[in-house]
Amino acid sequence: MLYRCLEDSITKRLDDNKAIILYGARQVGKSTLLDQLAPKLAKPQLWLNGDDADTRSILASSNATRLKALLGKTRTLIIDEAQRIPDIGLTIKIILDQIPGIKVIATGSSSFELGNQINEPLTGRKWEYHLFPLSYEELVTHTSPLEEQRLLEQRLIFGSYPEIVTHPGDENERLKLLADSYLYKDILISEQLKKPEKLEKLLQALAYQVGNQVSYNELSGLTGLDNKTVEKYIQILERAYIVFRLPSFSRNLRSELKKSRKIYFYDNGLRNAVINQFAPLAIRNDVGALWENYMISERLKACAYHRLYTVSGMLQKQMAGGHSVFQTPLLLHITLKSAKSSLLSLITIFCLNSKLEACTMVAISNLHLGIMAEG
Repeated sequence: MLYRCLEDSITKRLDDNKAIILYGARQVGKSTLLDQLAPKLAKPQLWLNGDDADTRSILASSNATRLKALLGKTRTLIIDEAQRIPDIGLTIKIILDQIPGIKVIATGSSSFELGNQINEPLTGRKWEYHLFPLSYEELVTHTSPLEEQRLLEQRLIFGSYPEIVTHPGDENERLKLLADSYLYKDILISEQLKKPEKLEKLLQALAYQVGNQVSYNELSGLTGLDNKTVEKYIQILERAYIVFRLPSFSRNLRSELKKSRKIYFYDNGLRNAVINQFAPLAIRNDVGALWENYMISERLKACAYHRLYTVSGMLQKQMAGGHSVFQTPLLLHITLKSAKSSLLSLITIFCLNSKLEACTMVAISNLHLGIMAEG
């Protein structure tokens, strides 16, 4: 099995009385991670899935008496896809408060649905974690730093969903299947969207605009949606862990909120599947955009897994066109996008402050330095 960074972090929290909530898109490996943790979980264990109608019926609006009868001598309760279960937050709260000795672990593939249900009932009673497609750090433990450098073109094109990484040579079809079944069915059904073809158009527009500042007005013109609906649909895609927004960098928070933003995909492969573009880098004109999306998303994973800091903003007006700034408390990342279709032409510069002092250039040969720097 592939090593996941969160395994050690979650293991440290197994012996206390708080619930563990694991967020992440479908197919990123949440269930597999729980399988890897299973030998460390107290027994007996009860595994339930919110996709199952019987599970939803049993756990929705349950009282303490019914839950005690259901759980019996259970020591660990695992609930997969918990966002599908109405009032699941209250159910977990009852278990934690009235049935001592049970560890509850819940997963969810929609941060909004599950978050809304658990945030208030479980205030101070939960540990929250986010699982992403395989990170550079995790892949290095599976292969090696040298091998990951060699496979970088593969990662830029096909991304790092576990199923894609473990089935080399069959990436195209599997990514298309993932995009079709997950994006255009799961999301559309769960959100009950009235204009699913518009969401698809919006997603394609975002894929083509990776690396560029995003204007809701422009997206509105491209998709035929009004600005409010564009923002609503982007929020839906964020909640499903497909894309994430990064606002403009500014020392003034008010100014930062007013400025434009960039929108990135959590996974390069999913981005390319949306526009059905799996051509080699040598014949593409979006290599710089792929590199930028890869670097930003990998840095986000590293920050999340190691609790380094929050990715708070990017872009400074005084920077030359095509360069982007990725801010952290002690580190600025400037990605230099090249028109050349070559991995060797892709460079990221890391600076200690906004005056661009003490800069370190990161290229393919020292990729690890850029992604894993602690700032």
